[in-house]
Amino acid sequence: MTPALELTGLTKCFDRPAVDRLDLSIRAGEFYALLGPNGAGKTTTLRMVAGLLKPDAGVISVFGIDALEAPVEAKRVIAWVSDEPMIYDKLTPFEYLEFVAGLWSIDAATAEARARGLIDWLGLGPNAHERCQGFSKGMRQKVALAGALVHEPSLIILDEPLTGLDAGSARLVKDVLVERVQDGATVIMTTHILEVAERMAERIGVISNGRLIAEGTLEELRRRAGKGDRSLEDIFLDLVAEESDAA
Repeated sequence: MTPALELTGLTKCFDRPAVDRLDLSIRAGEFYALLGPNGAGKTTTLRMVAGLLKPDAGVISVFGIDALEAPVEAKRVIAWVSDEPMIYDKLTPFEYLEFVAGLWSIDAATAEARARGLIDWLGLGPNAHERCQGFSKGMRQKVALAGALVHEPSLIILDEPLTGLDAGSARLVKDVLVERVQDGATVIMTTHILEVAERMAERIGVISNGRLIAEGTLEELRRRAGKGDRSLEDIFLDLVAEESDAA
């Protein structure tokens, strides 16, 4: 099968290499967690995949589409959700979803049906016609997620989507993501909440200094660490420490 995402030699430098000739392949239909310490290059990588940042070198392929040569075509199958939800405060959730659907040239009837479905699915019904400006972080994140899903993307990219959410909102967002994967979508998520990655991800990649230093299922990472009962947190900390010592 064509990978959902394939990165080859992806590179981005600021004062130093933020992403350093990164190779990464993510299968269609899987839940993949990309982990790393602060400054490891996770967000920079995902922003390049989403088309928000231009790489200095390398290839980005999204379901076989060259995202650098055909960025509009690639973006049609991608959703991007950041840790700071970006929505229009003066619009209601329903108006916001209809607006986003219009940007994707979705016809009005389909846009309305999808907006209503997403609002109900994410528990936004009681607030569907209130302006977003007074919403909590959790509410804003759910509206942003609904906006990202309104064009029914095949690749969903989330950068720390659970940061600042209460337990109920976090559970709802996690359930929505699992359902999308079950329906055939691919999810790539960064998170500092390692228990979430441990429970949800089919495969886990660990990035440090802009390079992928380990990858596999939790059991594969445990075998690499040499102990079958270690938590993902223990494995992660050991891997990052080894990389730091070697640098």
